Parts: sequence; structure tokens; C-alpha cells
Amino acid sequence: MNASEKLLRIIDLQTQLGDLDNPVRAVDGVSFDIHRGETFVLVGESGCGKSMIAMSIMRLLPLSARIAAGDVVLQGESLPGLPEAQMRNIRGGRIGMIFQEPMTSLNPVLTVGEQVLEAVRLHDKLAPTAEKARVVELFEAVGIPDAPRRLNEYPHQLSGGLKQRVMIAMALAGRPDVLIADEPTTALDVTIQAQVLQLLKKLQSETGMAILLITHDLGVVAEMADTVGVMYAGQMVESAPVADFFKQPRHPYSQKLFRSLPSAGKRLFGLDVIPGIVPALNQVFDSCRFADRCEMAKEQCQREVPEWRGKPSHGYRCHFAEDQIVIASKAAVVADEDVEHARKLLDVQNLKVHFPIQKGVFRRTVGHVKAVDGLNLQIQRGRTLALVGESGCGKTTVGKAILQLIKPSDGSVDFSGTKLESLSAAKLREMRKDFQIIFQDPASSMNPRMLVEDIIAEGMQAQGIGASREARRALILDLLARVGLAESALDRYPHEFSGGQRQRIAIARALAVDPKLIVCDEPTSALDVSVQAQVLNLLKELQAELKLSYLFITHNISVVAYLAHEVAVMYLGRIVEKGPVDQVLNNPLHPYTQALLSAVPQPDPETGLEKIQLQGDMPSPSNPPRGCHFNPRCPKATEQCRDGYPSIKNIDHNHWVSCWLASN
Repeated sequence: MNASEKLLRIIDLQTQLGDLDNPVRAVDGVSFDIHRGETFVLVGESGCGKSMIAMSIMRLLPLSARIAAGDVVLQGESLPGLPEAQMRNIRGGRIGMIFQEPMTSLNPVLTVGEQVLEAVRLHDKLAPTAEKARVVELFEAVGIPDAPRRLNEYPHQLSGGLKQRVMIAMALAGRPDVLIADEPTTALDVTIQAQVLQLLKKLQSETGMAILLITHDLGVVAEMADTVGVMYAGQMVESAPVADFFKQPRHPYSQKLFRSLPSAGKRLFGLDVIPGIVPALNQVFDSCRFADRCEMAKEQCQREVPEWRGKPSHGYRCHFAEDQIVIASKAAVVADEDVEHARKLLDVQNLKVHFPIQKGVFRRTVGHVKAVDGLNLQIQRGRTLALVGESGCGKTTVGKAILQLIKPSDGSVDFSGTKLESLSAAKLREMRKDFQIIFQDPASSMNPRMLVEDIIAEGMQAQGIGASREARRALILDLLARVGLAESALDRYPHEFSGGQRQRIAIARALAVDPKLIVCDEPTSALDVSVQAQVLNLLKELQAELKLSYLFITHNISVVAYLAHEVAVMYLGRIVEKGPVDQVLNNPLHPYTQALLSAVPQPDPETGLEKIQLQGDMPSPSNPPRGCHFNPRCPKATEQCRDGYPSIKNIDHNHWVSCWLASN
């Protein structure tokens, strides 16, 4: 294996979309090399051209797009000029690709075995029995348990992690020299993400393939990269070996990305944000593309295109010399009042949500899916409780049951002295102004045919807030100013805004009825790091100003460390550990909490932290294991753990855990 061999060369690549006279320059003069056995990681905001580079390499561009200039060279062979028939052999053969969302990439009406078999047949001429053996071999290579049985399962029968493993198996079917992974772990929990990343590194060490990884998670970059390329507005603005990049990022944009990352150390100081948005790419730039958002910009930046400084593989694009680039923190100090004096707003006791499993013509109930199974939590006024855990553990169901959007099967929800589950529909409707929800995807939670003014005013009208449209408009203008949007936003539609702006509209809509509690259901998971910083700062400022309480549902532990006062860790419908955020994150007591925290990629390639690899998937909530629900996956499980569910142990100052192995 020749590690110095350049497998893939991208040479001054220019990819354009749309009108020939005024094209969108999605990729505008990008160059880099990837060597055998190397992982090259592209990072940057949405719309900067990362995925378009991958699509250009594979020649899977949309109909309106074209490679206008430059070259893509695979082991000495230029790809843009190849006939489509030859390109088909390269796709999935010499170059494999893993897409961001496995569910939309797999055919729901074919078994996963058939889909991987199709890829095998394209690249190997084998006998039928050998074909099946090859698929089993691929499934076993990517760590799919009980591979022969899984061949006959459909995508909907597999967890997110297993679906992504099927996609990797499919990409490996042609024994690729280069594997392109476009945000392969974005939709996955941190525990499954850790498994997938570890798998990619293992396969790379065994085969020597090169990997082009696209991500916006700097923790993933630190864990996977050999070389990092930072994209901005269709252009590469920095490239460096991973250790040098994390030790001293050179470009002002790279430095601001690091300052936007949430952490416990920034709780009282807020996060740095990058003002403005990425410039439109349907223009010929005669200046630095980052100039309008850069606090260091000078006149030269506005009238000259910066040259590349340093080596092609270790340099940056900026008018400033490295020792001149100093970005000062501009984050605002955020107050964080003492929890001891906060008043209890929400008290949830023994909450259960069991969905019936019905079979047969007469829809006879044969069992229950125990989505939430005896959960207790409290939230104080002006405080944030983070609810964390893997997908399918019941987090979102808890939020909806608290708001009575799903009727609880049992238990009580006491909101400021009122039992919500006992209210009539009319009374509950009146109280809805006191509690609101912000959804994960702001675009799908808004009517695309309604103007922003009408979207925000809808709840106000339902609650009788504002005597007239003019009065409501005045209130809405105040809300828009509070969330950092201009008055012109009122007469625009949701699709005309960026993801971060749409989430600000969703926050304004929630605030419009003057709530006391907001359930935030993964509100930043789909956002770039820089946009996430804006939203988190806004939520923190609004909490300090309006004494709002948040139930913050997330799987991003760094967001928890920055925003939450308390954290509850949920597994299979129950809370297994709960306490002040510093105590839980610094001294996790439950083995599941320990595994969850260890799986979080750290934005530091030299962190050296040992990862706890969880085996298998979360059991079905319709048939939970006997004893502690975590025992089948727990590396420390004893016979006692299998005999009975552990009682709650209070450890230290509101920090409790449900585990036989924890000591008081």
C-alpha cells in the first residue's frame, strides 16, 4: 500500500448552476488532493458548496448544473470527459458514496439484502450462491449482527444505525478506492455515530481506501480527519493537517467557527456569532467573500480578492498575515440567577404514555408500546431542564404529553398549580398561551402559503391577544426586533428565509402568546454551528429577560452544557439519571450516561478520551427487558441487574440515579 499515492485530485473545479449568463457559482475554483489511506474532511456552512463538490466528483449533478471548468482526476484518469457508460462503472466501483439520510436513500419496498445484492451484481460476476455469500460478507464487515437473517428485512425494520451500515455495505460492494461520506452521521444519535465513525476508520485501515468526509461537526472533524478543508461561499478558504488546524486555525472564518461552539465554559459569556449570511453566489466576486461578515475587514478586503497564502495543502486565503489575525470575543455576558430561589413551575409525576398494539379484523389489543413508562420531572421558573437520550427513548413523546398534545395513559402534569390532564378541552385551550413548543424543523412546522405576519398572529388571534390587526402587528414588530429580524420579514414567506431565520420566526411565534414554558424539541439539530450559536444566545437572552422555562430536548451534549441548568438522561421510557448539569456531566453515575458522554466527539484531536462502545440497539418499548432496561447493553451488568428494576438513589444535592451499581 503506497500511502503517498494521490488517489483523487480536484484541480481548480468550477461547478455552476442555472442561467449561463448569470450562473450560481456553487463551486468556484477549488483544488485539493486525497492520498491513499487519508481522510480529507470538508467543513463549512450549509450552501458553501461541500456537497456540490461530492456530486461533481460522482457526476450526479442536477439537470441545471454543469462542471464549467477544472478537472477531477482519479488515479490519473480525468472523470468529467468520460462517457456515461464508463462513469457508471466508476460510481459504486472505484468511488463509493454514503448519503446523509439512509432512509431516503434505501428503497422501502425492497429488502436490504436485495438492494446490496444489486450493487454486488453491478461489480462482480458471481454465481447466485456466491452473490448471497458476498452480501453476507459485506454485512458482517460493517458489523450488522445476525447477517443472514437481516438480508430479508426491509429498511423500516432496521434502526438508524443499521440502515447507515447497510448504506456503507452498499458503498463497499465495488471495493472502492475512494469513499465519499456526505454528512453520514448527522441524523444519528451520538452512540450510533460513534459506532459508524469507528467502523469507517476500521474499514479504512483494512482496505487503504481514501475517504472524503463532509460534515459541519468539528468534533467529528477532530476524530476522523487527517487533513481539513474549510469551505466558504463556494471557495476553499483554509486547508491544514488536522492537528495544526485545531491548534491554530488561520482564517478569520475558521476562528469564528471555533468561537461559536457551545460549552460549559461559555455559560456566563454567551457564544460568538457570525453576523449576516453567506453572500449570494450568482455574482463575480471582486472582494473577499467573507468581508461583510468579518470584524477585521479593511478597505483592501472590500476591493481586492485575497490570494492563497502558504502551501496548497497547508494555507489560507486572506489579506492578513497569520500573526495579524486576532479575533476578539464579542459575546454578550448573560445573567444566570441562582436556582435556589426559583419557584417550581412544572411538576410531572408518574407520567405514562402507552400506545396500544392492535391486530386482526376486530383490532384487538394484544400489547402496548410503553413510550413513556413512569416518568417524574420538575422545572422551575426561569430554568432549563435538558432531556437527553437516544432516538426512540421517548423524549419527544414526553414533551407532547406534558403539553397534552398526546393524552397521557397515567400520571399527573401539574402546571403552576393546575392539573392539566383534568382540564376540559375549552379550559385547556385557554391555558395553551402559557406553554408553547418549538419544533425541530421550522420549515415543516409553518404553512408555506402564509406570510410571516399571519404565521405569528395565528396564535394571538386564537387566544384573543390584540384588539385589532394593527395592535397585533405592533406586537409582532416588537417580537421580530426581539428575535433579531427586520420589519420587512412580515410580508415574506417561510421559504425566503435561511434555516436560522426560520427558527427565529418559530421562536417569535412561540413568544407571541406570552408563555411561561417552552418545549424546545431539537431546535438546533438541523442548524450550522454559526446559526446554532445565534439561536442559543437568543434563547438564553429571552430566558433572562422574560423568566422563561425551557424543556430542552436534544442529543447534543455541548448544547446541554451551555444552556441547561439541570439534565435528565432518558432510556427506554424512563429517566435513569437526573441532576444539576455540572454534576451529571462531570460525574456521570449511570453506565448509560457514561457511554453517552464518552461517545460525544470532542473538538480536539488530542483529547485521548476512551470511548465506551455500546453494543446492539435499544430494545423495543413494546417488550422491555426484564430487570434494568439497560442491562442487555451494559458492560457492567450483574445478575442483580437482570432480576429487578433498580430503585432511585439520591447521591448529592438533587443528583439521583436509578442503578444497582451506584453507591450513595
